[in-house]
Amino acid sequence: MSAHFTNMIHKKTRQYIPENLDIKWETLEPLFIELTERSINSVEDLEQWLRDRSELEAALEEDFAWRYIRMTCDTASSELLQKFQYFATEIEPKIAPYSNELNKKLVNSGFADQLPAEKYFIYLRGVKRALELFREENIPILTEIQVEQQKYQSITGSMSVTIDDKEFTLEQAAVRLKDTDRRKRQEAWEKITARRLQDKDQLDDLFNHLKGLRHKVALNAGFENFRDYMFQALGRFDYTPQDCYAFHEAIQKEIVPILREQAEKRKAALGVDKLEPWDLDVDISGKPALKPFQNGNELIEKSIQCFSNINRYLGERLEIMKDNNLFDVESRKGKAPGGYNYPLSETGAPFIFMNSANTFRDLTTMVHEGGHAVHTFLTADLELNDFKHCPSEVAELASMSMELISMDNWNVYFDNEEDLKRAKRDQLFDVLKTLPWVAVVDQFQHWIYTNFDHNNDQRTETWLQIFDDFGANFADWSTHTEAEANLWQKQLHIFEVPFYYIEYGMAQLGAIAVWKNYKENPEKGLQQYLDALKLGYTKTIKEIYETAGIKFDFGAGYVRELAEFVKAEMDKL
Repeated sequence: MSAHFTNMIHKKTRQYIPENLDIKWETLEPLFIELTERSINSVEDLEQWLRDRSELEAALEEDFAWRYIRMTCDTASSELLQKFQYFATEIEPKIAPYSNELNKKLVNSGFADQLPAEKYFIYLRGVKRALELFREENIPILTEIQVEQQKYQSITGSMSVTIDDKEFTLEQAAVRLKDTDRRKRQEAWEKITARRLQDKDQLDDLFNHLKGLRHKVALNAGFENFRDYMFQALGRFDYTPQDCYAFHEAIQKEIVPILREQAEKRKAALGVDKLEPWDLDVDISGKPALKPFQNGNELIEKSIQCFSNINRYLGERLEIMKDNNLFDVESRKGKAPGGYNYPLSETGAPFIFMNSANTFRDLTTMVHEGGHAVHTFLTADLELNDFKHCPSEVAELASMSMELISMDNWNVYFDNEEDLKRAKRDQLFDVLKTLPWVAVVDQFQHWIYTNFDHNNDQRTETWLQIFDDFGANFADWSTHTEAEANLWQKQLHIFEVPFYYIEYGMAQLGAIAVWKNYKENPEKGLQQYLDALKLGYTKTIKEIYETAGIKFDFGAGYVRELAEFVKAEMDKL
């Protein structure tokens, strides 16, 4: 950016709760009691009560956010784990019954139906759903789930391998899967796979325990299975399990054949009889892996420039984050795997966490999380904290659209025209490749929770069947059957955020449509995208997609239209 500006951000001034509130139950309970007992005698009283409740919830969310962030930045610290667990076990369970009482107070206040529907419809719909689902006996179980599922990160965060006498995290080692030397790729893949398989039984046991706890929650709430419970708990008002199956079918019919064709081209370009699992990430041009930046700091700087070139406002958001130390991007041992953007509810800014190993994939992770970050800033001033809680179908639209919109400014990362084209080709291939994987993970979870009594062998058999139906990544797994059977354990969402995955597929289709609009009219396309994000969750998913100038649709016809657009763009490169 031409003129660097320093913009230190601070939490919003509190109107209701003390500025220096110490987050422990002894100081929190009086606030919940006051909200529970306060007289509400008018619509104005009710709106003030909602604002006060929102302020308390935002403070708690931000406190929890920092405990989670610090724990994932250093999974080896028992002190940080204890601080996280204190909130999960000593605060959250005690909040739950009060939240239920406050929801009841709102609905029974006598003034809820006088609140402006335009503003409160979505919020009230969610409150009523929460009341339907709430069961006192589920509080300790949900607490146990919260604590147990963190074990996944502790197990996977401590995994490392030694290659050429040097220790690497699995993310760092995976960089070698792009090496043009096939033997080096094979060695890296075999070591990573062997390391994952070491903990296979431990992760199987953890998952079986989580599955049992989740099933109990569903039964307590009056559902036959956890899948049906989660559709309600995730607030899926806009689609059904049957729509998910229609999505799976459309992807299998329209996307898998394109990817099969691409796999044949890959096989021919690499000059191999069959694609082994370690042949899937190497660049088929025979050139070394793309190197868009040298280190984490350069990734941040280049991303600020890239976002600024799209629109000044976007670049300034990342600049603000950098000035306030709201990034942790380098991979290191003891750090949890993956990447995320965590909104800080009071501060109105987010924190971006990722595991950069200086690869092209890290560039796409950064612009993805950067899309989430922009969304956080755009919704920061919405009146109630709940208005900012977007469903994932909208949140992931923000991030996945940014991956595609930003492509026209990737020359910031690549000064070589051929590298830039390769990067764009890789990205568009990844966009298509994401869709079958999403369908596989989603269909697998539908099966797991609607067939609760299954054993490990049946689960493996089903995983292999579904994975094969969607092309099995078009690799030959015949001599790697154990590795193939275990691939599902790589997916953090299955362990930590069950059923949060189909959203990536729906949002990916939406992102292609946003990008198509942007290509046709950059100014209008970008404005529609930003206008949609500003809504937070004050409209239905369908209305938010319409504001972005796109459809919330996953029928075969629409999928075909979008796939053909992506394929045409790939052919231009």
